[in-house]
Amino acid sequence: MNAYSTQTSVKDRCDAIRRKLATFPRVSLAHLSTPLEPMDRLSAHLGGPRIWVKRDDCTGLSGGGNKTRKLEFLMAEAQAQEADCVITQGATQSNHARQTAAAAAILGLDCHILLEDRTGYTDPDYTDNGNVLLDYLHGATVGRRPGGTDMAAEMETLADQLRAEGHRPYIIPGGGSNPVGALGYVNCVVELLTQAADMDLGIDALVHATGSSGTQAGLVAGLAAVESDVHLLGIGVRAPREKQETMVYDLACKTMEHLGAGFQIERESVRANCDYVGPGYGLPTNEMQDAVRLLARLEGLLFDPVYSGKGLAGLIDLVQRGAFAGQKNIVFLHTGGSAALFGYSHLFSSN
Repeated sequence: MNAYSTQTSVKDRCDAIRRKLATFPRVSLAHLSTPLEPMDRLSAHLGGPRIWVKRDDCTGLSGGGNKTRKLEFLMAEAQAQEADCVITQGATQSNHARQTAAAAAILGLDCHILLEDRTGYTDPDYTDNGNVLLDYLHGATVGRRPGGTDMAAEMETLADQLRAEGHRPYIIPGGGSNPVGALGYVNCVVELLTQAADMDLGIDALVHATGSSGTQAGLVAGLAAVESDVHLLGIGVRAPREKQETMVYDLACKTMEHLGAGFQIERESVRANCDYVGPGYGLPTNEMQDAVRLLARLEGLLFDPVYSGKGLAGLIDLVQRGAFAGQKNIVFLHTGGSAALFGYSHLFSSN
């Protein structure tokens, strides 16, 4: 099969999934397609394959980020259910909470956010700046919960209170990570592979930070649905490898079922490297700090301390270890979140 026919078949399969996605309710919130750009100074610095960045920090909603793709489907479902408010949860510096608050503002819905303290940090920059400041700015109500709280139960309790007051709440899970939200990253696969085909770019591997599992599950389902052989690797920021991969696999299967594309998810297609979590979720590592500084100075790009910074640290280390030997083009999915830098200012306020 020649290169042209290969690209044509990829486009045909992408078009088929695009038509499937068009059957689901969706509101327009994101600036799509997000750019696909080379990071040639980083590539030269590392001396490995050519590294590209898929700029989902450019989705546009309140500073951008990956959750906006998910919210296009989630908020549409909220509207279809005639909700007048949404409830969601996350860690203190939650990118998802910020984008949910902004989406609710655009659509005229009240937004109630529950933030779990997963780090124990008490610095006002962490507790009230960065994403938290933007939560308030978008008009959300913010409730605080201690670490280890059953946040799903807390959202249900709040929903019951709101219903008793005559409201119609719609609950969005942390990270927007359910089969509805994951459709946003099925769509990202279609978008990315279409861009690559138009650029005559062969992608060998796609790397990203993985946490609540919705982004990776959507990517896994999307790649399976278009029968792509791109190697997908999540760099874990929270859970041990077996737990992370199990969460992703389970949600990817549910997402494929929800999509109705008729493909099976192979367990081997779910890969997470969780060697770069460090002391825990939201807790910094030296490698993350080095990666964030490096990309700011080599490529003029801002990455966040919780997700994309640790994802980058993993990618950089793996390239230096020769993990991508023989591969030509690696894409790093930038999931956004630079607002969180202001919650961790003490890490970056000096050289």
